[in-house]
Amino acid sequence: MQLGSGVEWATHACTVMALLHEGEGLSAEALAEYFEVPRAYLAKQLQALRRAGILASVRGKHGGYRLACPVDQITLLDIVRAIEGPQPAFRCTEIRRNGPCGLNPADCRRPCEIAAAFAGAEAAYRDALAARTLASIMLEAAMNSTPEHLAEMAAWVARRTGRAT
Repeated sequence: MQLGSGVEWATHACTVMALLHEGEGLSAEALAEYFEVPRAYLAKQLQALRRAGILASVRGKHGGYRLACPVDQITLLDIVRAIEGPQPAFRCTEIRRNGPCGLNPADCRRPCEIAAAFAGAEAAYRDALAARTLASIMLEAAMNSTPEHLAEMAAWVARRTGRAT
């Protein structure tokens, strides 16, 4: 299973937006600058997160995007669904009915064993993503970062939002 880069970019952008104070926002341009990624593509991901209710828009001089709910309520599955959509990765097309030895539709009352195996694996994958919140990812990242890097991130956000450092 391969996820698009939009999932990675969106998740990273959410971790930066988690540093915002109430009423603050970061523009797509600022977030694209922070990660040195194309603004237009990142903006598309941010809009998908907003449509999914993960982000909210903030108006004003220091407006932009911010998280719409606390980091402990945003799961990695929420982000994947917002960016990639809710459809399963594997879609059975019932090719077992095709060809010279194809099964009759009446003989296909049960799901294809191959489709069932993929569905089970995807359910485990989605359960694992649902169990991981943005808060848990941020905690691990903070534990693996230096105090200097964390301070540098906070200072960057403060400068971009007009907050004094």
